[in-house]
Amino acid sequence: MDHHHQQQHHHHQYDGGENDYMPQEDDWDRDMLLDPAWEKQQRKTFTAWCNSHLRKAGTQIDNIEEDFRDGLKLMLLLEVISGERLAKPERGKMRVHKISNVNKALDFIASKGVKLVSIGAEEIVDGNAKMTLGMIWTIILRFAIQDISVEETSAKEGLLLWCQRKTAPYKNVNIQNFHISWKDGLGFCALIHRHRPELIDYGKLRKDDPMTNLNTAFDVAEKYLDIPKMLDAEDIVGTARPDEKAIMTYVSSFYHAFSGAQKAETAANRICKVLAVNQENEQLMEDYEKLASDLLEWIRRTIPWLENRVPENTMQAMQQKLEDFRDYRRLHKPPKVQEKCQLEINFNTLQTKLRLSNRPAFMPSEGKMVSDISNAWGGLEGAEKGYEEWLLNEIRRLERLDHLAEKFRQKAAIHEAWTDGKEEMLQDKDFETATLSEIKALLKKHEAFESDLAAHQDRVEQIAAIAQELNELEYYDSPSVNARCQRICDQWDSLGVLTQKRSEALQRTEKLLETIDQLYLEFAKRAAPFNNWMEGAMEDLQDTFIVHTIEEIQGLSTAHEQFKATLPEADKERQAILGIHNEIAKIVQTYHVNMAGTNPYTTINPQEINAKWDKVRQLVPQRDQALVEEHARQQNNERLRRQFANQANVIGPWIQTKMEEIGRISIEMHGTLEDQLTHLRQYEKSIVNYKPKIDQLEGDHQLIQEALIFDNKHTNYTMEHIRVGWEQLLTTIARTINEIENQILTRDAKGISQDQMNEFRASFNHFDRKRTGMMDAEDFRACLISMGYNMGEAEFSRIMSIVDPNRLGLITFQAFIDFMSRETADTDTADQVMASFKVLAGDKNYILADELRRELPPDQAEYCIARMTPYSGPDTVPGALDYMSFSTALYGESDL
Repeated sequence: MDHHHQQQHHHHQYDGGENDYMPQEDDWDRDMLLDPAWEKQQRKTFTAWCNSHLRKAGTQIDNIEEDFRDGLKLMLLLEVISGERLAKPERGKMRVHKISNVNKALDFIASKGVKLVSIGAEEIVDGNAKMTLGMIWTIILRFAIQDISVEETSAKEGLLLWCQRKTAPYKNVNIQNFHISWKDGLGFCALIHRHRPELIDYGKLRKDDPMTNLNTAFDVAEKYLDIPKMLDAEDIVGTARPDEKAIMTYVSSFYHAFSGAQKAETAANRICKVLAVNQENEQLMEDYEKLASDLLEWIRRTIPWLENRVPENTMQAMQQKLEDFRDYRRLHKPPKVQEKCQLEINFNTLQTKLRLSNRPAFMPSEGKMVSDISNAWGGLEGAEKGYEEWLLNEIRRLERLDHLAEKFRQKAAIHEAWTDGKEEMLQDKDFETATLSEIKALLKKHEAFESDLAAHQDRVEQIAAIAQELNELEYYDSPSVNARCQRICDQWDSLGVLTQKRSEALQRTEKLLETIDQLYLEFAKRAAPFNNWMEGAMEDLQDTFIVHTIEEIQGLSTAHEQFKATLPEADKERQAILGIHNEIAKIVQTYHVNMAGTNPYTTINPQEINAKWDKVRQLVPQRDQALVEEHARQQNNERLRRQFANQANVIGPWIQTKMEEIGRISIEMHGTLEDQLTHLRQYEKSIVNYKPKIDQLEGDHQLIQEALIFDNKHTNYTMEHIRVGWEQLLTTIARTINEIENQILTRDAKGISQDQMNEFRASFNHFDRKRTGMMDAEDFRACLISMGYNMGEAEFSRIMSIVDPNRLGLITFQAFIDFMSRETADTDTADQVMASFKVLAGDKNYILADELRRELPPDQAEYCIARMTPYSGPDTVPGALDYMSFSTALYGESDL
């Protein structure tokens, strides 16, 4: 079948429609040869469509070619659709009754102006599917589609246009027909979304998923819009070109579902149109009134601003005014010109529209006529005239003023900067404390300043001239300019006066200082030698003298007398020098020169001269006194020397004699040791009795030392000689007595006979080659050899360590006797002591503290306990003390 051909023809056209819908006779026959796929789609769609109406009467059909055969449900369908009653149906079951009922239905369709082409009641009663579908399509076309009217089109074209209008906003929907345009399902979804956007989330739909789109639309339409499912998504997707009648039928259900809204829309549109005209006119009137008010208000505000010709004080403010005017002409006025023009245009347009829509002409409110606005505008233009010219003239004037004021400020500032501090400088009293050289420098500096001052006269005149011109041009800040100018002129006059004053003061001071300088020089020339003479005199007068003889002191006194004779002459010179100084003081006082400076030629001042002179005069009698005292002292010293010498010359020889006698006694050994001891004790007594003589000499010596006498030509003995001799004498007698006593002890202890003793003494004396009462090591070795000792170095060293334990290299007679007697006698040993301890310990190898305390006196017991070490043998007990090592230690090194 030729698709295109079919697409372009509208079938089963009914009477009463426009003629271009009249189909050819053979169209229907061609239609009868239905494509099985299309037939299936139509059967489903038409069945659903019929049921959507039949359910209102509480029934439905299941099989379209069967259920209409008796004509009863067909008649019922038509009654429901048309809302009219048909003739009463036949209730019989026979074919004739059925044909009769079907014919009643066909007659009713025909009565509605539909021409039924080759559809007979018999075919319907016989269940001819094609005939039945054709008849239902005719009903659908007449009752569901024919009455559709959109703008100037109706029926099928109207329905298509309606679909296009409703889906226009959806970019991915393009409805051109009732078959392939609907295949992707988006058309159905768009129709629903356009009227009920809340039912479908349109944005989530995809063009490449037609099944989902179709099913979404069918489900939503059934559930929310009460439109049954008349199509199958699979059929539509699976067919190259879906059935046009099926689609149209389904789409018409949407149109009817939404047409209630459509009718209201059309009625509303008509009212809106009328209202819109009125509203637009009213809006235009309001706009005119508002524009007019705003414009008039703007003109009313602007005119006073343009009429204000009060000049500003500063260029900046005037330039701001010019800038404001420029903004007014470029930015603010042009829109107002446009507004004025627009206002006139709007007024004319409004009047025309009112005329055309049969409404009365517009009368603006009081004072807002076009003529009122023109008048006001004229006023504005008038005020504007000459404003810019006035501004420019003012700016020119201010520019000149600004230039002058700036020039005034600059010159004034330079001048003030120059004069700053000049008055203080001119009033400075620096010359009062200046030296002559400083005054000369100040004069030079002042001359330079005077010429500098003259050079600035010009500028002061210029400043005054500019101030005058600013006054004439009515400069706004003239008062402050005048005040500043006045200050500058006053100060200038003041500087002139001060300069003159300073000049005079400097010259006067210079003259005075030159006079003073001369006097200073003279003072210095005479003061220096006089000062030197005084310093020399003071030095001589205070010069300490050390004299040791009366002749020397007499020489000093003669010189002093000669000096005293020169003093009157010196005093005259002093007064002359002070006279010069008084002259300077008189000048200073008379002319009030501040002499802060001292004499540049000398550091000597009158106070110093007087002080030194007084000192010299004070020193002279002191010197007299000192010389007299020294003379007396020298005489006294001579007396002390003689007194000491007389005694020392006796005591010295006496000590000498005694020493020699004692030496002889100990060596010569007359009689027994006891006889010698008696003899020595008598000596000792006579020596002790001699002590007062020594003390007396010490007293005299103290006087000599206190008198600071350092030499004595009357004696060769000094006190130190005497003291040393006396101490030696005392030591010698004591030591000699002690030696004899020790010899007696040794003799008795060792049982040495007097003869043996004498023999030891003889040997000792023989080998004491230096006669010192001591033997040195070599003497001792010789002595031992003479007595038959035969020994090597080691043995001699051992013996030396016994006789000379202090390592002095000397052996006393006592040590010699001890050694000799040890060689012969028998004494206690460490072994004997150890044996004694063993007895106390009850034969044990150790001893306990308690045993010691029991057997020995307390002192000795504690002495032992403190020094014994703990015993550490195998038989030890707690508290055991080692008496063996203690015994050995008692004898120490001296144990042979």
